[in-house]
Amino acid sequence: MLLKKITLAAVSAAIGATALISVPAVAQEGGQYVPGTVYRSGPYAPGGIPWADGYGDYFAMLNERDGGIGGVPILYEECDTAYNNDKGVECYERMKNKGPTGASVFQPLSTGITYALLDRLRSDKIPMITSGLGRADATIGSVFPWVFTLPVTYWAGADAITQYIKAEEGGSLKGKKIALVYHDSAYGKEPIKTLEALAVKEGFQLDLFPVPHPGLEQKATWLKIGRQLRPDYVVMWGWGVMNSTAMKEAAAVGFPADKFIGVWWSGSEVDTVPAGDAAKGFKAAQFVLPGKDFPVLKDVRTHVYDKNKGMGKPEEIGSVIYNRGIAAAVLSAEGIKVAQDKYGKKPLTGEEIRWGIENIDLSPERLKELGLTGMINPVKVSCNDHEGGGDVIMTQWNGTGWDTVSDWIKPDRDGYLRAMYEESAMQYAKEKGIEPRDCSKE
Repeated sequence: MLLKKITLAAVSAAIGATALISVPAVAQEGGQYVPGTVYRSGPYAPGGIPWADGYGDYFAMLNERDGGIGGVPILYEECDTAYNNDKGVECYERMKNKGPTGASVFQPLSTGITYALLDRLRSDKIPMITSGLGRADATIGSVFPWVFTLPVTYWAGADAITQYIKAEEGGSLKGKKIALVYHDSAYGKEPIKTLEALAVKEGFQLDLFPVPHPGLEQKATWLKIGRQLRPDYVVMWGWGVMNSTAMKEAAAVGFPADKFIGVWWSGSEVDTVPAGDAAKGFKAAQFVLPGKDFPVLKDVRTHVYDKNKGMGKPEEIGSVIYNRGIAAAVLSAEGIKVAQDKYGKKPLTGEEIRWGIENIDLSPERLKELGLTGMINPVKVSCNDHEGGGDVIMTQWNGTGWDTVSDWIKPDRDGYLRAMYEESAMQYAKEKGIEPRDCSKE
C-alpha cells in the first residue's frame, strides 16, 4: 500500500521540518517499509519528479498486482530532499527507524547525499543503492558492504563513452581533443579520474570546464570551446537547466551536436525538449532504455494508472527518467525478494535486505519474468562486486525521441577500472579505520 502524501508546509515550522514529507494514512504494521528520498522541489525538480513517479509507481504496481513482495505489502513513503545534502540527511534520520522493521533500503538519488550518509549507513546497518550515481569505489563490497553501485558507476560510464568515441574514430584517439563540461559538484567531478587515466592510455588531450550551479552561465565556456580549443568531442556531466543551456550554447558557437555526448543525467526529454532544435543530434549514454512497450510498463498502466493510482501523468511512462525510476525500484524490490527467499516472507531488517541485494542475479531469464527484457542488461552482484557488471548503451535525440546508436557497451572492469576501484576503496578504508571483509568466506 502507498502511504498518503501530505505537504506539511503550513506546519513545518512547528515540527522543525525543512523538507516536504509523506505521512502514513494507515497503520504500518505487517508491511515492508520502503523510504523514498526524492526531490519534487528545488532547482532540479524537473528531473527528480519523473524518477520519483517511476519509483513509487512500481511499488504501487507490486501492491496492486501481487499484494506486495512475497505477499508482504510495501509501505512506501516519500521525503523530499530538494537535492540538498542537509535535507537528505534529515530525511534519512526521520525515516530510518520507521515501519515494523525499520527502513529497508535507501536510494538517495544524489551523489552529495550519498557521501553524507556513508558513515551513518555503516552504523545503522541499512543498505543503500546508488544506481548510476554516487562514489564509484563503493563497488568494492569488502570495504563498502552497505553500498551498492549496480548496475553501473560514473567511472564505468566515462569508460563506455570513451570506448564509443574511439570506435567512432576508427579505433584510435591518439592526438584527439576531448573536453569535459561538468557540474561543479561531487557528482560532476566523478568522471575526471577515469578520463585522466584514459587520456594517458589512449593518447588524447583532456580539457576540463567546470560549470557552477545551477548552470545558466556558460557563454564564456562555450566561446572558449568553440572558437579556441575546437575539440573533437565534448562530454557533459550535467544536471538540470545546465544541460539544455549547454546544448543551446554549443549550437550558438557551431559545435556539432553529434560530437556532443552526455552522461545519463544529461540525456532525457527534460534536457532536450527545452533546448529545441539545438538538441537534435545530441547523444547520451544510458543504462536503462526509454520506451513505452516494455511489459513491466504495461502492468503499471493496468494495475496503477487504470485505477487512477499513479503518482504522475500517464504520458510520462516510457520516458528516460521515468523508466530509470522503474528500474531503480526493481533493484530495491529484487533485493527484498532475494532476502525473503532466505529469511522468509515477512517484513525484513535492513541487514537481511543487504544480504539480498548482495545476491541479486538479474539473468536474462529473470529480466524476462520481470518484464524488463531490453530495458536493462543483466546484472549479477557479489560480495566484492557491488556494481554487478552492468552495461551502457548510446542514444541520440532525433528531435522527438531517442534512437539507439550503439550496441550495449561493457566497461573495462577487468582491466584498469577494477584497479582504480580497489586503490580508492583501500585508501578510504585506511582513512576510516575499516577492516575489509574477507569475501572468500562469504
